[in-house]
Amino acid sequence: MTNVYHSTVFKALNFATVTVQQSLNSRCNISYLSKCSLRQVHMESSDKIDSRGALIVLEGLDRCGKTSQCGRLHSYLEELGHAVELWRFPDRNTGVGQMISSYLANKSHLDDHAIHLLFSANRWEKRSLMESKLRSGTTLIIDRYSFSGVAFSSAKGLDVEWCKAPEAGLLAPDLVVYLGISPEKAAERGGYGGERYEKLEFQKKVVESYKTLCDDATWKILDATLPMEDVEKQLRQIVMDCVLTCRKGKPFSELWQN
Repeated sequence: MTNVYHSTVFKALNFATVTVQQSLNSRCNISYLSKCSLRQVHMESSDKIDSRGALIVLEGLDRCGKTSQCGRLHSYLEELGHAVELWRFPDRNTGVGQMISSYLANKSHLDDHAIHLLFSANRWEKRSLMESKLRSGTTLIIDRYSFSGVAFSSAKGLDVEWCKAPEAGLLAPDLVVYLGISPEKAAERGGYGGERYEKLEFQKKVVESYKTLCDDATWKILDATLPMEDVEKQLRQIVMDCVLTCRKGKPFSELWQN
């Protein structure tokens, strides 16, 4: 069983390594920026820019309320008649996702670089489907994305630019909503401490890592300590503005590309 597990990990890491190498080879002499640099994706063959779905990402510390707000937002958009799906990263249903789930539950141990590449590979597994869904007009609400990967891995001491490299080329969100809460307040919420990263001192480092990423116009910060209904009301307004903009044919962009 151990040999099978190690073989699966090796295959997943090989996939992640190939993905990173392809991403790096596609650009020459690129200096990664500390700010989020986005590159527009050219639309296929026609000058006409089609209506599409919006890519909405919710980010924040563990126990900040992301999952609850994602679920409420999904229900709200469905009630309005929008085509919408709720995704979450890591996607624990894939082979890579199952290894990540085991790691997060403290059932296995991996080098920090290795687990970062697995998280990235997990997002790349869904990249093509993500673009297809958006082009078809479906709005995607994502519970955690590349920013979590960079924030958590850099909080462990990994180089920020190294952490960004395997994420370059993934679709950039149209809106990132960061649910702001202090690590101390988050630690008071129910269920805290059940997974590997839910440690107060580590979450303090994650907050500082997020601060280096919240510098793009697509980011909005909401106070997650407000009553849930108040956060929900603010979230609905900024999301609807974004959805309408994407319906008008906003071009796609990619993460951390020149």
